[in-house]
Formats: sequence, structure tokens, C-alpha cells
Amino acid sequence: MKKITLFFLSLIICFALNAQSLYTDFSQLNFGCDGNSITAGAQWSKTVVDLLGFVTHHNVAVGSATWACHSDTQEYDSVSFAGISNGWQPTEDKHELQMRHNNVSKVHIQKFITEVESGQYPAPDVFVFSMGTNDTNLGSAEEALKGKTLEGVDLTTMAGGARWAIQTITEHYPKCRVFVCTPIQTGNVAHNERNLKMIEILRKIAGALSVQVIDCYSNCGISEKFEQPSGRGQYLRDGLHPDKEGQILMGRYIAKEIRNNFY
Repeated sequence: MKKITLFFLSLIICFALNAQSLYTDFSQLNFGCDGNSITAGAQWSKTVVDLLGFVTHHNVAVGSATWACHSDTQEYDSVSFAGISNGWQPTEDKHELQMRHNNVSKVHIQKFITEVESGQYPAPDVFVFSMGTNDTNLGSAEEALKGKTLEGVDLTTMAGGARWAIQTITEHYPKCRVFVCTPIQTGNVAHNERNLKMIEILRKIAGALSVQVIDCYSNCGISEKFEQPSGRGQYLRDGLHPDKEGQILMGRYIAKEIRNNFY
């Protein structure tokens, strides 16, 4: 009887180990992301890629970026495309201003797709959006979600820009799992109140496009109560941008949500 019990126990353990390797192995998958200064470079996304073991890391985030376009935002493939700038200090330089007006998610996504199609990166299996904290013209989800196509969507609102970017990624890469991170809490109460309005809109858009929301605002471990409006707090170095520990904290939470929901 003991031999039979041990035999079945060993089968259960083997099955559990095989199931675990099947459902937690990201080593053949490719990661992409877009965002602003909280996402640009090797911040939370590096932690995600390192923890889950993605084979590639394709990050098109740029500091100061918004979901919303400007009235003069250029197409990435236009002949006169000026480039993209993360600048934010006051300036009257027309070329610099044009580059800043190109620093929007639509242009980032056009750049991302161009780099995939040119062979610089493979198509993504997971794509994460994490932006919005720089947007001021929020618009409405109801208006942005009208119609089945992107024609007629007002891209100068955060809602419209978010719909365009998310829907474009899902249309180009239908096998890709797309996630939308909410903005984190900052040290500024008024900024957080705007973030909450933004999150409500993003949830509606993500729900309509059937993509997963990752609630970094409430669950990543960064709280306004322990941060300063400006200057260093517990995890934010200036009331807005996570320090190294904050980046890792965000990355661990986002990695957990991807791992638990991908399959």
C-alpha cells in the first residue's frame, strides 16, 4: 500500500513540476513596453525582464511622453520627421518644440512597429504600457471608444491617444498579451487626484479592448503617505520618479501580475 501511495505521490510531484515549468517559462518570449520617464531605459522593465527571463527587451519609452498627441505631431515615417525629444525646460527653439510634440505614444508605437518590421527586434509576446502622468487633456473614454476603427478618434486627448496606441499594438500583434499599468501614486495630492480620474478612463478603454490592467497605483507598494511633494521620500527621489529601490518594487509587482495572468 505504501509503495502505491509513494508511486502516485511521485506522479503528482512530477506533474506539478512540469506544469510549473510550462506555465512560468518566459525564456522564449519577447517583451516590449512604452511609457514616459518612469519607464524609459533600464528601470522597472529591466526588473521584469530579468525576473521572468524574457529573451528580448524592446523599450520605446521616452521621458516627458504623453498618451495624447499635439495638433502638429508628425508621423514617424514622414519625410520631414524632426525626431523625438524628452525635453521639458522652457524653450522657443522651433525644432526642439517639434521634437517634443512628437514625444507621444502614437509616434513611439510607430517607431516600435518599424523596428520590428526592419528586423531589429522580434514581434512581442508581451507588451506593457505605463504612462499618463504627464497628460493634462484627459478627454472621455466614451468619446474615444466610438466606432470600430481608429478613424475619427481625437488623438489630442489622453483617452484617444491611449485607444490608438493600445488598439494598434493588438491589431499588429494579435497573439501578443497586452497589459496597461496605471500611473503610480506621487507625493502630490492634487496630482494623484488627476491620476485617479485618468485611471478611471484607462480602465474603460482597456476593458473595451479586452486588455489587462495592472493596478500600480494601489498595489505596487508606493504610497503618497510616505512621499514628499518634491524631494526624496521612501521610494520617490523627487516626489514623482522612483529611485532604484522604487523601480525594483514596481518591476517585481508588474512581473508578478504578468506571470499570474499571462497563461
